Amino acid sequence: MHILILLVAFALFVFLSVPIGVAIGMALCLYGFSGGAMGLDFISQAVFSSMNSFPLIAIPFFILAGSLMEGGGLSKRLINLSNAMVGHFTGGLGIVTVLTCIFFGAISGSAIATVAAIGTIMIPAMEEQGYPRSFATALTAAAGVLGTIIPPSIPMVMYCVALPAASPGNMFMGGIGPGLLAGASLIALVHYYAKRDGYLGTQESFEIKKVLKCGVDAIWALFVPIIIIGGIYGGVFSATEAAVVACVYGFLVGKFIYRELSIQTTVKAFTNSAITVASILIVVATGSVLGKILTVEGVPSMVEHSLTSLSDNVYVLLIVINIILLIVGCIMETFTAIIILSPILYPIVAQYGVDVYHFGVMMILNLSIGFITPPVGSNLFVACGITGMRFEHLVKSIWPFLLALIATLIAVMFVPSITLFLPKLLGM
Repeated sequence: MHILILLVAFALFVFLSVPIGVAIGMALCLYGFSGGAMGLDFISQAVFSSMNSFPLIAIPFFILAGSLMEGGGLSKRLINLSNAMVGHFTGGLGIVTVLTCIFFGAISGSAIATVAAIGTIMIPAMEEQGYPRSFATALTAAAGVLGTIIPPSIPMVMYCVALPAASPGNMFMGGIGPGLLAGASLIALVHYYAKRDGYLGTQESFEIKKVLKCGVDAIWALFVPIIIIGGIYGGVFSATEAAVVACVYGFLVGKFIYRELSIQTTVKAFTNSAITVASILIVVATGSVLGKILTVEGVPSMVEHSLTSLSDNVYVLLIVINIILLIVGCIMETFTAIIILSPILYPIVAQYGVDVYHFGVMMILNLSIGFITPPVGSNLFVACGITGMRFEHLVKSIWPFLLALIATLIAVMFVPSITLFLPKLLGM
């Protein structure tokens, strides 16, 4: 009865458009007042203890690092490098958009930040070259999803907070294969539409000198993922310390090398990061407590019984779980879903031998698709804000890209080596 009050209250508050973290908190209070197994004293203590996590510190610093690097001119130089490399191909600017999102994803770790940073430059450029606004906007929103898959990834850090058995470093390495595969699927789709509809490249010949020049100009931006991943696997620092290093590095490069990080830009980066971090940490705190209460009330056992009663075949279970996650991604914010569902779902598949990193990357890729799926679709709203398109018009254009990412998800689900190859190669 008490757990029903909790879940119904949570669903009602979400339906009333209450911010997700606040909705969970209010539902927890009602549960405590109703005399649930865990009272208000436990809830208040659990909220504090859930925030007392060293890996969790990485999230605000990765967010700040992305903001500082965006304001410091790193995204512009990555676009120039991508354009020099592939801009001359059919559908060149579309391919440049995807490739730059891969590069920027390796800096920011955020899907929304990737769309905002790349979309403001690439969408107008694609429109000038004849791409329909709907296509350019949908492509940028979809390519922004790569920001949560290519390491460093904020959702991957969140997954490791929810499941302490998982290491952020191995999660980061596990995301490289699926991230590149997702990028390749989007590039293939862009090339198909470009050939069909006549979207030409820049019509400039490929020049190795230009690539080298742009590469030298962007070298400081390209060093970011090398420093982060190399530092973690080299044992120089942890993932949390790597986030701090990324902040310092981004500030120094933007301020003293590229000289585009002004006082106003720096203040804006800190302000925007603080707002984003606050909203995320509220979700983490309340979502962690909700997960603990669900465990105490026996919900994971009920979910496990329901799923295993369907089939004892691991792939059938994975298909069912992925369908559930796709639906959850449409209506629930990614961070909330990771904090609440990963401790419930992973133990179910772990007994069938599914690796914690394979499941984690698959789950994050699945929930990241929610960034371009209505009604939540955060990337869609950001892209609409850039171009002024109506949300419902953009939704009509996003489906081909959505299907391409779902095809990638299916490949990642059935071929674990796509995720596990690099971690195992590096001695996971």
